[in-house]
Amino acid sequence: MKVTVIGAGNVGATVAECIARKDMVDEVVLIDIVDGLPQGKALDMAESAPIHLFDTRITGTNNYADTANSDICVITAGLARKPGMSRDDLLGKNASIVKSVTEQFAAHSPNAIIIVVSNPLDVMTYVAYMASGFPSNRVMGMAGVLDTARYRSFISAELGVSVRDIQALLMGGHGDTMVPLPRFTTIGGIPLPELMDADKIDAIVERTKFGGGEIVKLMGTSAWYAPGAAAAEMVEAIVKDSGRVLPCAVWLTGQYGQDGLFVGAPAKLGRNGVEEIIEVPLSKEEQVMMDNSSVHVRENLEALQRIQSA
Repeated sequence: MKVTVIGAGNVGATVAECIARKDMVDEVVLIDIVDGLPQGKALDMAESAPIHLFDTRITGTNNYADTANSDICVITAGLARKPGMSRDDLLGKNASIVKSVTEQFAAHSPNAIIIVVSNPLDVMTYVAYMASGFPSNRVMGMAGVLDTARYRSFISAELGVSVRDIQALLMGGHGDTMVPLPRFTTIGGIPLPELMDADKIDAIVERTKFGGGEIVKLMGTSAWYAPGAAAAEMVEAIVKDSGRVLPCAVWLTGQYGQDGLFVGAPAKLGRNGVEEIIEVPLSKEEQVMMDNSSVHVRENLEALQRIQSA
């Protein structure tokens, strides 16, 4: 198995390292336009192999020919958020970057599965879908895995319980309009509302929605440890054909009342990519939140189309 990571910045390098340390693929290729950057980071990671005890080969390159015949591609290329910026502010510039790198990658690996990390994620996943020409089951976005990780970490800190025992589900767009679902959140099988009062749950939900912005305010740029680990978890589910159910940005064709959009929903991942999109019954209030979140994603998509036609 061969995995390409496009973009050797903080997120991309973390994705590559997390995948390598899981020792589940033969090769990871880290590619970037900056000469020396992916080569140097790949060499540094390779030199850590005797310490972390992995045999995955890591290659750094500026040439897409070196990515040929990849099984999976993780796209992290694009501009990072700065203080005061929303994910949506990155729309036009990152769309051109994602389109270009997707076309170059797809030409060398026409049978690969693509996972998009670049922001604004839901629209960038659509851009990669259109640029690649791949079927929808082979293009997805990393959003819900990261969002649920933040949500679960906040719950763990509040209740003093292990993150291993917390299961959670979030849906909708990746951003301030995401749809956390506390009633589908459990700790050791116990529903969250049984262990935490409604006000505290609401506070954690709000913190989760703005979790990325909180980090940007603290250090002046986007997060990379949790996003990198989240993308690697999706890669692992596909490589191992495990059938794990993870919340991802997936192409909806009527599920949850949405059509023709990449929006977060629970999906079963395996060797074919998105093996199944799972529908859970939503309350009227939850459906309204899902509809509103999807409207925001569609507005971003329409804004991008206006930018591209100008």
